[in-house]
Amino acid sequence: MAKKTSARKNGRAKLDLRVVILAGGSGTRFWPLSRQQNPKQYLKIISEKSLIEETVNRLRGLVPPSRIYTIAVAGQTRILRRLLPRLPAKNFLVEPEARNTAPSLLLATATMYLKNPEAVVIALPADHFIKEVMDFRRKLILAAEAAWKFKKIVMFGIPPMSPATAYGYIHVTREKRQEIDGEEFYQVRGFREKPDLPTALEFIQSGEYYWNSGIFLWRADTFAEHLRDYAPELFSAWIKLLPALRRNDRREIRRLFLEIPSLSIDYALIEKIYGSLMSPGDFGWSDLGSWSALYDYLPEDEDCNVARGRLVSQESRNCLVFNPGKLTALIGVENLIVVNAGDALLVCRRDQDQKVRELVERLKREGPEYL
Repeated sequence: MAKKTSARKNGRAKLDLRVVILAGGSGTRFWPLSRQQNPKQYLKIISEKSLIEETVNRLRGLVPPSRIYTIAVAGQTRILRRLLPRLPAKNFLVEPEARNTAPSLLLATATMYLKNPEAVVIALPADHFIKEVMDFRRKLILAAEAAWKFKKIVMFGIPPMSPATAYGYIHVTREKRQEIDGEEFYQVRGFREKPDLPTALEFIQSGEYYWNSGIFLWRADTFAEHLRDYAPELFSAWIKLLPALRRNDRREIRRLFLEIPSLSIDYALIEKIYGSLMSPGDFGWSDLGSWSALYDYLPEDEDCNVARGRLVSQESRNCLVFNPGKLTALIGVENLIVVNAGDALLVCRRDQDQKVRELVERLKREGPEYL
């Protein structure tokens, strides 16, 4: 087992940070660009780099490549190795099967635990966008120190910009809080999943609710203790998984992985814990959950149209066009999304893009060759 890194320098913990990027998933709401073999996180949507490359770049100077890991199924791991050549080959953790975030993070954290039980694990989605990178980096370091010092699971809650009904919410109390270098960490009171609009409005007005970003930090040993105390079924899998990982027994690792309930880490563990901490994530976060979310992050023309690719518009407003390397002409239309993926074209109203997922379900029956 690696030497623990709990030494202190200049009055602060010298942290062993290990980032696990959740790099699996299908990203169906970004169809037709996102496909089973090339999902959203591997696409160049915001810039000339894929979303996962942007995620890794945000960590530059904060965490060395030797401490950055990805986890995905074998087919996606081959793509990851091409996109992220600076990461060591052993850092591409392979899921035996695509399931959910609880099995993935249990496997990844167990791997980190064997290297250093006091390592702070930072769990990051691969496909999010952060506008204020320097603020994010500063807050990430402080959140890591809070996770190490207080032995708590720490999460980022996003100050809600609207009464959104598509996000889960974190409920906090401001009376009970911890502090690291002036940054406040509020105690989590509970979680609420995707409320209706009147309830979301109440959340906003109370000032005690934040969007759940899906970004979590924990010490590896704290994670194990919480499994023991709050999720005994997962803890049983953890206890069996550790010796299999020590032996690198792939057959046994696969068998144990497939026995872990296919649940989100939120539902399987985090929502059951009393006393976790939340830091306000006011660093320009977006989960880019749909095509319409992209509208806010691309430059607008004088008619409030945004585009990747050349756009000529006439009497057209508030449209989003994704057609890199090609010309798109719009005449007399408003509030449209137009996405050209070569073999498939999507045209829909901006306020209807949440139904892209329903369309993908239909294509599973009627046009699986386009998935």
